[in-house]
Amino acid sequence: MNPHVLEAMSYANDKQASKKLETLNSQSRRSFLKVASMATGGLVIGVSLPSLGKSDNSVGESDFNPNAYIHLFENGDLVLYCGRCEMGQGISTALPGAVADEMEADWSYVTVKQGEGNKEKYGPQATGGSASIRVMLEPMRKAGATAKMMLIAAGAKVWKTSIDNCYAENHFVINKVNGQTLSYGELATLAANSAVPENPQLKTKEQFKYIGKALDRHDQGMVVVGQRTYGVDTKLPGLKYAAIVHCPVLGGTLKSVDKTAALAFKGVSHVVEIERLNVPFGSVGGVAVVADNTWTAQQAAKKLVIEWDSGPNNVYNTKSYKEQLVANVKKPAELVLERGNLASAFDNASQKISATYTGGHLCHAPIEPNASVVWVQKDSCEVWASTQSPEDIQKVLAGFLNRDAKEIKVNVMMAGGAFGRKFKCDYVHEAAAISQAVNAPVQLIWSREEDMRTGYYHSINAQHIEASLDKDGNVTGWLHRAAFPAIASLFDPSLDRAPANSLGDVNNHPFGIKNFRSETGEAPAHTRIGWYRAVYAIFYGFAFGTFIDELAHKAGKDSLRFLNQVYDANKNPEQQEQVQRSKAVLALAAEKSGYGKELPKGEAIGLAIHHSFQSYVAMAVHVKVDKDNIKVLNVDCAIDCGQVLNTDGATAQMEGAVVMGMSLSLYTEITFKDGAVVNSNFHDYPVLRINEMPNVNVHIIDSDKKATGLGEPGVAPFAPALSNAIFAASGKRYRDLPMKPMSV
Repeated sequence: MNPHVLEAMSYANDKQASKKLETLNSQSRRSFLKVASMATGGLVIGVSLPSLGKSDNSVGESDFNPNAYIHLFENGDLVLYCGRCEMGQGISTALPGAVADEMEADWSYVTVKQGEGNKEKYGPQATGGSASIRVMLEPMRKAGATAKMMLIAAGAKVWKTSIDNCYAENHFVINKVNGQTLSYGELATLAANSAVPENPQLKTKEQFKYIGKALDRHDQGMVVVGQRTYGVDTKLPGLKYAAIVHCPVLGGTLKSVDKTAALAFKGVSHVVEIERLNVPFGSVGGVAVVADNTWTAQQAAKKLVIEWDSGPNNVYNTKSYKEQLVANVKKPAELVLERGNLASAFDNASQKISATYTGGHLCHAPIEPNASVVWVQKDSCEVWASTQSPEDIQKVLAGFLNRDAKEIKVNVMMAGGAFGRKFKCDYVHEAAAISQAVNAPVQLIWSREEDMRTGYYHSINAQHIEASLDKDGNVTGWLHRAAFPAIASLFDPSLDRAPANSLGDVNNHPFGIKNFRSETGEAPAHTRIGWYRAVYAIFYGFAFGTFIDELAHKAGKDSLRFLNQVYDANKNPEQQEQVQRSKAVLALAAEKSGYGKELPKGEAIGLAIHHSFQSYVAMAVHVKVDKDNIKVLNVDCAIDCGQVLNTDGATAQMEGAVVMGMSLSLYTEITFKDGAVVNSNFHDYPVLRINEMPNVNVHIIDSDKKATGLGEPGVAPFAPALSNAIFAASGKRYRDLPMKPMSV
């Protein structure tokens, strides 16, 4: 069958299921669980799971739909909805797997579907900050446990026995007294009319069937054979295709455009000018070409003759800007936090050491560039987008179209990579503007060049650290200055430096140096700064992890021994859990890598540990260095992220973190000249190639602690571990990322 026909059938079925859920939600219902949690970065995460309010609420003969996440049919088929956005990180397997575990469902009966943009149904759906599992695990476990208890109650009613005489296992309810069984499908209709338990009992760790195990991704077969539908795959009847060109300098405006050559292309129907929407995540403005296919649109866009007024940011050059950042951190800056008596520690030091660390802008560069389909009609607006934040799409389009956000329907598509870029929705706003202009559904796909040159970039940065050692090699004082354009500049362009809360990871680092001072240096933003996988932990981890190794060398001590010494010196009772868990992953990475063993000349193992997103990751990187040739042979990664949902997914996340960490350590950097990005594609923004991939071993600490971040914390420790390994192998110290920048 034609794949587009299959896709249309699937879409129709999804709409039917969605309609049933909406009908169910429109009835009188009560919330059986409310959870509110504050995530870092200023996001307030809340969840309200709808459930049946009265046992006499009939929902149809074959429906058991106790909450927004579960839909059980009479034939036993079970649809589990994931409200968080899938972008390759495996969240659409991990969270539904937890529901299935608590529900005692058979995974072979499960189909996972992505929830549409609907915060009332699924809670806030912004997927970032490595917060999805941390925030959603318990609510979704309770959703599964609730469904299980309702099915057990239905079975007990059939057998006219006590609920205590029944239990659930592998998609069946079983009578303890006589061994009789009823399948979940057989009980679906009756369970739909059962009362909703107030406080369903959750499983204990030893009872887990899927949680903490290696659960196959629900969609891996579809991915392997190319049947997974991504944002760029969306097709609708009458669809128009668009390509766009933006001003290369942030804040620039359109002076003139000659459309003649573009409109002369066969298949081109429109050229649409899009004005800047001056809100966070709105379009910076551009010129779009609309045609009957993407290739034609992109080729015609190259024929546009555009004159831009580049504006005040045309002075931005990253080379000179980085030099200025270095100057700004080598002199006194604005105080953020001070504890103890740093001046006294420095005055009485046996030894002092200082170093400055720098890094360039980074671009997300997901394999799937920005893509969306939008259909703006008189009385409706529907979106199909690879997105990390459907709610932001609704907010931005509501403002642009002057409509209620609830009227904007967002179909959340599988994203072919995101890393923070698809949290922003400028590419969706643009598709909406084009659709409104041409009165048709429009698919907008940015070219790789536009994706790379009109981004939200990871901060260029400089950090200067000074520390003192006593006669026994103990760290007695630590001065940390950081300067970088902050993400907060998106919301307040007047900021000329990172605000105090951007240095939280510095001030609360588990080294816990008694005499300490942090400062923030001047660093106004000249481009859009955005969340990038691991965010500020990338450069904080590099500075802390490399500088502590430099201190160990200065003190004449082994790096592992010195790290443990620094942790042991932290007597703050509020940080002891951080200290012990940090030491545990460090010890595990060192042990598994064979740290301390004799290696051939030119080879060494470097260690680094970083705590971010409430998780603890240590890396041991084994390198071979021959002059300027750096070859990474092995990486041992140890992680403590509390309770792991899916060990296979967790392993893949750490392996991916190594790939990204190695890329940004060695090669990747976005360069600006005269306000514009110089890089354009993977030839001048190289990422790790398959032939460079080292052997990666992931070691997960078995933990009963609450689940914490997983997607991002693996990136930060790689660069310092690599830098430390290179120094141990060759005596050469790298303090600037990337270590092998391209000339562009």
